[in-house]
Amino acid sequence: MAADDRTAWRLVRVDPDLDCRPDRDALAARAAAQSLAELWAITVRLRADCPWDREQTPATIVPHTIEEAYEVADAALAGPPGPKLVDELGDLLFQSFILALMAHEAGAGDLGDVADGIAGKLVRRHPHVFGDADLATSDAVLRSWEGIKREQEGRAGVFHDIPTTLPPLLAALKTQKRAAAAGFDWAEWGGAEASVRAELDELGAALGEHPVDGPEPAPAVRDEAGDVLFAAVNLLRLACVDPETALRGAAARFRARVEEAERLAADDGADWTGLSLEEQERYYRAAKDRLAGRDSDEGAR
Repeated sequence: MAADDRTAWRLVRVDPDLDCRPDRDALAARAAAQSLAELWAITVRLRADCPWDREQTPATIVPHTIEEAYEVADAALAGPPGPKLVDELGDLLFQSFILALMAHEAGAGDLGDVADGIAGKLVRRHPHVFGDADLATSDAVLRSWEGIKREQEGRAGVFHDIPTTLPPLLAALKTQKRAAAAGFDWAEWGGAEASVRAELDELGAALGEHPVDGPEPAPAVRDEAGDVLFAAVNLLRLACVDPETALRGAAARFRARVEEAERLAADDGADWTGLSLEEQERYYRAAKDRLAGRDSDEGAR
């Protein structure tokens, strides 16, 4: 293995007594270290010998990284962990490796530094696991986590390191979590629900003052619409509902219902897209009932 390839061996700190403890976890750690070293060697080889990989920069790789992260999310949410999730995790892992190699080329650190950094961060931010702190609840852990980032890691401000590239729903959720960790939060979900209702009233008032008469809404309407969405995310957070997952599920259910409505209409010799709104709604309701019954039957099995 070339000198550069040896970086991967720093990724997993193998216990010196590993060979004397042939338990499953120890053997898995040794196998993982070997596999990670091989992946690093492949990454280095691709970077050196593949014209496409050689031309890439962090800016050109990031879109692929984001795409792979979404594919991991889809696989994880599709059901119990299986081969598809393992496959997608491999694709995402390669993204981390190629970006780490680019950092190494720029003199910013190597794969070992990446692993050391996250390992140190996890130990530092979990004093209740690796130290003697007493944190009995998840809320206490989160408050401690944010406090450590501010006090021990010199992070200034509540929101200073929230990436501007986050998807809007995730950015809103992260912003609210940061505020909550600083103590600025509703005492219970009822306050957040009332806020949603108030923001809806304000949006209605803005629409009344600025009727929609073109492709672009009035700034006041856009602002109030944003407040509605932000308030809704806050309510979901307090209800322990992930907004991205909830919205993805709602979109999937709507799509399934429309597709079922199309099938029901086709069974009657009709094209659903060419029907009146009333007829489309009738088939949609029938599709919704049928799918609900199907889900109920599957749940009873």
